Amino acid sequence: MLSVPTLVSLLFLAIPTAVRASPCVTFDADFNLLAFGLNGKDWNAGQQDSWTSGSATDITASGRPPFDGTNTTCYLAQFFNAVYILNGDKSNPSDLHIYDAGAKSWSTQSVDAGSFDVSSFKAILDHDTNVFYALSHDELWFLDMGSLKTANASAVAWQDVEQSPFGADYDPVMALAQNHVHFLDVPNVPAGSADIFVIHFSFFQPQPQAYPLDDGKTIPATHGQTASFFQSEGVQQEFAFIPDDGSLTYVVNVETNTTTTLAGPTTKDANAQYAASITALVQLDSTGALSFIPYKQGDDTTNAAAAWSAVAKVAAAAPPASSGGASSASPSGSTAKSGSSTAPTGTIKGASGTGASVASPTGSAGSNGAVANVISLGGIAGAVIALFAFLH
Repeated sequence: MLSVPTLVSLLFLAIPTAVRASPCVTFDADFNLLAFGLNGKDWNAGQQDSWTSGSATDITASGRPPFDGTNTTCYLAQFFNAVYILNGDKSNPSDLHIYDAGAKSWSTQSVDAGSFDVSSFKAILDHDTNVFYALSHDELWFLDMGSLKTANASAVAWQDVEQSPFGADYDPVMALAQNHVHFLDVPNVPAGSADIFVIHFSFFQPQPQAYPLDDGKTIPATHGQTASFFQSEGVQQEFAFIPDDGSLTYVVNVETNTTTTLAGPTTKDANAQYAASITALVQLDSTGALSFIPYKQGDDTTNAAAAWSAVAKVAAAAPPASSGGASSASPSGSTAKSGSSTAPTGTIKGASGTGASVASPTGSAGSNGAVANVISLGGIAGAVIALFAFLH
């Protein structure tokens, strides 16, 4: 007769492993909404006027990354109609994957990381220069993508720019507008103000820039996520800031140095990702659900009445996981601050922790609607108990 430990071991060996994915969301140059890595596939939801009905188009193609990295992020290179994927492959975390949206094809760009920590950073992609700027361990780095829409045979390399003025404990909140990198929630900087790195001159401005609201209030000094609104021509002039509590959506205009507000997302998820087109802000939450709010630059009345809606077209093709079963990974890069002990309806609580990253292995990867095998621990426990009863 087999011993009890042997039988128990065999039982657990038979349990399937839960495979988790780390999807991301962005647009192509025609502002078709693209969702990568949902339920093991990639999806094109078309343009904004079609998002609330129908079913997204499967654009899964060979050569794609596995989207199994921790906190995978994707970026639109608008001039080249290309999408760049960071941390799309946990086995090769320094690789950068390129989706040519016109050709609907993938290639993998080798990257020389040097001393850049690919496991802990936050990054933006500059519109005009097509250069990544990343903050990692209080050091600013860049990665020049040139005009790449397919991979080069030779590697591109992360380059050290300089040490930031923020200190090692800063949990980065970065946004792009007017070829400037805006840093929010910086220690010792007043609420409602941003420290700025000027890309074309490669220096940090000596004084923070204030972005007040019309009513005299300010953006709160708190951690959150960002997304930059594109323009039909030229560089981004506005970016959205969504605090981790999802209470409001703040839209900063760097031309007028002012801030307006939109409704906060329906799902309060400190670990959500966001992407913006010209006329919409999209949320990808930790369960893999997509929602959006329409936006019209300069029209405060219309924007005040705007509401969030589900991107039903993607949900029909790739149904999200239930929020109760979703893990709280930080897709956009920062380890989320501790939430309240009881999450209100529509809230996905953030993971407690410190540090900032686009890919931070200290956090767990979210299920994001892509759990391949769901294991019932209660069923396993019942089987073990029954086994012991039989043997005794």
